[in-house]
Amino acid sequence: MELQLIEVYIPNEQTDYFEKKIEEFSILSHWRTRVSDQERVFKLLIEKKDAERILDYLEKEANYHQRMRALLYNVSTYVPRIEREEEESVSEEEKQAETLRASRHELYQVVDSSSEITTNFTWMLVLAAIVATAGIVKNSAAVVIGAMVIAPLIGPFTALAFSAVLGDYKLMRRSATTAVFGLIVPIFIAISFGMLFDLPIYSDEFLARTHIELMDIILALAAGVAGALSFVKRVSEALVGVMVSVALLPPAICFGMMLGAAEWTASVTPLILLLVNIHAILLSAIAVFWLTGIKPVNWKEIKAANTSRVVALLFVSAVILILGTIIYFITV
Repeated sequence: MELQLIEVYIPNEQTDYFEKKIEEFSILSHWRTRVSDQERVFKLLIEKKDAERILDYLEKEANYHQRMRALLYNVSTYVPRIEREEEESVSEEEKQAETLRASRHELYQVVDSSSEITTNFTWMLVLAAIVATAGIVKNSAAVVIGAMVIAPLIGPFTALAFSAVLGDYKLMRRSATTAVFGLIVPIFIAISFGMLFDLPIYSDEFLARTHIELMDIILALAAGVAGALSFVKRVSEALVGVMVSVALLPPAICFGMMLGAAEWTASVTPLILLLVNIHAILLSAIAVFWLTGIKPVNWKEIKAANTSRVVALLFVSAVILILGTIIYFITV
């Protein structure tokens, strides 16, 4: 049983109403403390699977009571230990809760920070691009994998898919900008390598990105699903980030090196591979977020999210079909 603590600051005149209202939710225990003459704080101990429903209610209430604030904490230990009660029957809602994803509010905070271009993001990106380029030139799979470990590409692409599901266009623009920046930097670094050095035509790591097949689409779809699931369940994204970066960074590096060497015709293949991987990752991530029930609560936001989600799925699917058709004719 994973526990969380919600801390809610309520104006004094709303405390009785709030205390009656929280009886409608599954709360393991709660405490009420006087903070000042104007407000009190409620501390709600809950199971993680119940957090989103309570936070949705608090979000709606906050629209009417500007003085209300809420904080969410993860609880590592609680004494005395809470024993899980045996249930005779399990409802469909409870079965779905077994996926135990983090609440939409918690995920949004992570996504919001992942969508920004920061100094740390830029430096990690530059270093990952240099290491990946060196690994491809030296034909060292170990070095290329090392570059994937430090490449921070999973964040902005996850944020882009997440914002498309929520219909948050401001976050979508910021995420798209960061994602494009995350690909342009490695490409420009690879262009400089391609201008200064000969193409590593005897490197298996290089040649692997100059051939493309339909299996690459399946690989990218799997990477997108793995990345989205690791995100919604808030487990370590380090290893999954390697898988996503493998689908994005090496094709970008090979494309840039070919541009630097003025191999215009040959550069089309890694470009197609890069584009199909991007859209396959976005498609699978959007599908995972949709199926796990991530959606806004306000009517206007729900309407925008429904439109954004459908348009995003149709656009990304259409691009994959077009690129898949091109790949099919190339490989035939």
